[in-house]
Amino acid sequence: MRKSGREPQQTPTIQVIERMFALIDVLASREEPMSLKDISEQTGLHPSTTHRILNDLTVGRFVDRPEAGTYRLGMRLLELGNLVKGRLNVRDAALAPMRELHQLIQQPVNLSVRQGDEIVYIERAYSERSGMQVVRAIGGHAPLHLTSTGKLFLAAEDLQRVRAYATRTGLAGHTRNSITQLPLLERELVRARQSGVARDNEELEMGVRCMAAGIYDDQGKLIAGLSISAPADRLDDSWLPKLQQTARDISAALGHAEAGH
Repeated sequence: MRKSGREPQQTPTIQVIERMFALIDVLASREEPMSLKDISEQTGLHPSTTHRILNDLTVGRFVDRPEAGTYRLGMRLLELGNLVKGRLNVRDAALAPMRELHQLIQQPVNLSVRQGDEIVYIERAYSERSGMQVVRAIGGHAPLHLTSTGKLFLAAEDLQRVRAYATRTGLAGHTRNSITQLPLLERELVRARQSGVARDNEELEMGVRCMAAGIYDDQGKLIAGLSISAPADRLDDSWLPKLQQTARDISAALGHAEAGH
């Protein structure tokens, strides 16, 4: 009796997800667009069910409808695939240089990427005896304008996009040092563009300061940031050249060629 009591709660959601994956797998097996009839027959799903799920996937751009009644895999899957590929590649390239930099300075070294209006930490080199009180887990995230790496990504945007970001997020602050006004943020981004590095002066968390340098791919696109975080009174500007060189080394491993080289 207990089993049948659980089934109604679990089955519908899981069933829809399973059917969705089945549809995607069938579409992936053919290069050319497929008709609703063919998809329905190959998945064994009723045409009305197939049509409903395909419509939902089309709205999310996971499936394209090149013409009425035919379907193929959508561009959203390519975008997500490239995002995952980029993260995996940058993480692989960054691991050893990050560890070397950490051994040199004995402070946490963070690798993070942009995801929407936030940065997401994907790797961290640190040791517990470094004196760092705050531990940001891999997968942790924070607003762009409150972090050193986030500012690098904003500095790579044009003014219109920065203003759109400010409107969307309201530039909410976390500490008394947080930059919550657009003119101040714009000035900060000009400095980051000119110097190629960005800083967080206790803007995300009191007692913690950060500095970040960008990591670029073979197309010259900013894909990640490498940052050093340390207790506010211990962040040392002499680490900056080492941080920049490490970021350059990782970029070079990803195929980035600096101008003039």
